[in-house]
Amino acid sequence: MNAPAPPADTLRTALAGLLDGLPPRQAAQAVERLIANYRGATPTDAPILRDRADVVAYAAYRMPATFEAVRSALAAFAAAVPGWAPASHTDVGGGTGAATWAVGATWDGERTSTVLDWAEPALALGREIAAAEPALAAVRWQRSRIGAALTLDPTDLVTVSYVLNELTAPDRAALVDAAAGAARAVVIVEPGTPDGYARVIEARDRLVTAGFQVAAPCPHSAACPIAPGTDWCHFSARVSRSSLHRQVKGGSLAYEDEKFAYVAATRPPVPVTPDSRVVRRPQIRKGQVLLDLCEREPALRRATVTKRHGDLYRAARDTDWGDPWPPA
Repeated sequence: MNAPAPPADTLRTALAGLLDGLPPRQAAQAVERLIANYRGATPTDAPILRDRADVVAYAAYRMPATFEAVRSALAAFAAAVPGWAPASHTDVGGGTGAATWAVGATWDGERTSTVLDWAEPALALGREIAAAEPALAAVRWQRSRIGAALTLDPTDLVTVSYVLNELTAPDRAALVDAAAGAARAVVIVEPGTPDGYARVIEARDRLVTAGFQVAAPCPHSAACPIAPGTDWCHFSARVSRSSLHRQVKGGSLAYEDEKFAYVAATRPPVPVTPDSRVVRRPQIRKGQVLLDLCEREPALRRATVTKRHGDLYRAARDTDWGDPWPPA
């Protein structure tokens, strides 16, 4: 009997099927317009995804990147809290459900899942795409205004991915507070830009104040050691590029790297706290590896690992951006 396809492959196949019958030029124009809206500095008071053509184009273009970014954040969280798995999950502002796919790719087993979004076309398409994955058959797709009036039922895990940029500052605070009041664990993902990082830090501070412990990426729950305005913390996830990606961006590579910022916080104690985490792409030079680390103290430090370190040097050569250091 053939093994089931991994969720990432199933998702890519389902998304490719959506574009059948949608003229490539129309899809590309929809994506370009939607990207311009999402990158705008002014929060919107109406759903950006207005109809099926918008949702199909944007899902095909953005859903794989959102899936990979959220899956990377959840993997770091799962490594910090081994043995724990959510029995219930709410994806706030989840649109077509990329984070729900990522949760299924991170933890085995059944769970109740609810996707909340205020764009009915996005929810409808998310339900359609999820039909390709039996594990997502029971997901509830619920229309809800994401803002100050949001209320959430108790749940093990709340995910909020690429949503905070669409909200005013008061609505962002209300959303984070609602998540903190409802969940045992909260994972927030934003674009890996200075502004995205600032929103993540703002949310992180509110979660810590609410009694949460940071599980990832930080090896501590103290204030971020990055001086405001000097740098920003972000990570990278490899994404397979579709033909629509290549058409819109005019590139030929079969992949791209999605930059993202995130925080994963939990109420249960975090049993596995790394000494530090690699917060920049390692620099591999002749006979040495340079690692930029955020340490438990907290502090930022550059470590130089050379051949004379033996096994540690070999481990450093295999270490990636975002990994804990030293390896377990």
